[in-house]
Amino acid sequence: MTNEIKTGRRSFIKRTWKWLGIAALAELTIFTFGMLRQGKKNDDKLNANLMDAGGVEDFPINSVTADRVNRYFLIRLEDGGFLALSIICSHLGCSVLWNKEKEQFLCPCHSSAFDKFGDVMNSPAPRALDYFPVIIESGKVLVDLSKKIQRRGFDKKQISYAI
Repeated sequence: MTNEIKTGRRSFIKRTWKWLGIAALAELTIFTFGMLRQGKKNDDKLNANLMDAGGVEDFPINSVTADRVNRYFLIRLEDGGFLALSIICSHLGCSVLWNKEKEQFLCPCHSSAFDKFGDVMNSPAPRALDYFPVIIESGKVLVDLSKKIQRRGFDKKQISYAI
């Protein structure tokens, strides 16, 4: 009788390990095919995280407005154009501050300085501040927070104008 009990237990354990192995292999196969399968195509309109900053008239000419919650500065240039710059320093990620008297962005951590276009004036920052595309629709200023763009320096194509 003891042989029958041992054989029954041993047989049960073998079958259990066999089914656990099959289940693990099935999970691995599903995971592998899931990783190899092409994902959904992204539609830029659906993925856009457009932040309504306000109306065009809400921003005076030659002004810098900080949005600390969404981590960007919205700059209205002398010619009426808009530029949105990241509040994060390109050196080690500290939050930069706008100094109105010097017309510079200053990093309090390591003394990097940036001009009003986000270009490096004083290192150790390795590159300009990142920027966000600005869209102006129906008199509203929208900042696309889903597209934080790294850049080497300022380019006039980064400015958005109200039509």
